[in-house]
Amino acid sequence: MGKLSVCSALVTGANRGIGLGFVQHLLALPNPPEWVFAGCRDPKGQRAQELQKLASKHPNVVTVPLEVTDPASIKAAAASVGERLKGSGLNLLINNAGIVRPNTLDNETLKDMAEVYMTNTTAPLLLSQAFLPLLKKAAQGSTGSGMSCSKAAIVNISSIAGSIEEMYLWDIAHCVSYRCSKAALNMLTRCQSMGYREHGILCVAFHPGWVQTDMGNAGGQMAPVTVDASVGGMLKVLSKLSEKDSGSYLDWEGNVVAW
Repeated sequence: MGKLSVCSALVTGANRGIGLGFVQHLLALPNPPEWVFAGCRDPKGQRAQELQKLASKHPNVVTVPLEVTDPASIKAAAASVGERLKGSGLNLLINNAGIVRPNTLDNETLKDMAEVYMTNTTAPLLLSQAFLPLLKKAAQGSTGSGMSCSKAAIVNISSIAGSIEEMYLWDIAHCVSYRCSKAALNMLTRCQSMGYREHGILCVAFHPGWVQTDMGNAGGQMAPVTVDASVGGMLKVLSKLSEKDSGSYLDWEGNVVAW
């Protein structure tokens, strides 16, 4: 894991679960980032206490107010991060924030479809657009040829639930809006990999596993993968990726997931 060496990273949904795990693991790297930007809706709120503790102990952790469904909030966050970076770029954008509505095929609603798609698919698009200038700056400022996550990368946290071939756990949970949003996020990742290739920005979609988070355990069953195992695995995989992997759909152990 020591190969991953980034000067700066931004994680959305960083106050709990996988997002908080990313912040913790980035700080624990042999060569931790100079800046870890932790985006969440309410950094000073009750649900961000663990993040607040981390920020109080680590001066390189900067909490960023970020409502990923609000374009004005995204714009303000990008400006704030840009000011803090003082002319250097952003190496790693981890689009982790996501929501699920446990509806069946029969009771799925217009409201939930729109809300879940906005958070899980449209928000990563808008965030990537807003932070593109900083990602491009990081790629341009890096030495050596080719792409890597240590230079500039967009990491979209997807799910095997978005795999049309797998239809993972359909018998347990339909979650139609969630499945559709993640399938669309996978296509967005492919589009980004094509569109941002010329800028040297690597793009990848990750299935983090069925993880022991509030969301992962929401169905009443204990998820099999810990946050530590998932995030540690993803960072290990990220450290090994190159331009040939851009646009891939991988799991936390580096296996290719079927579209």
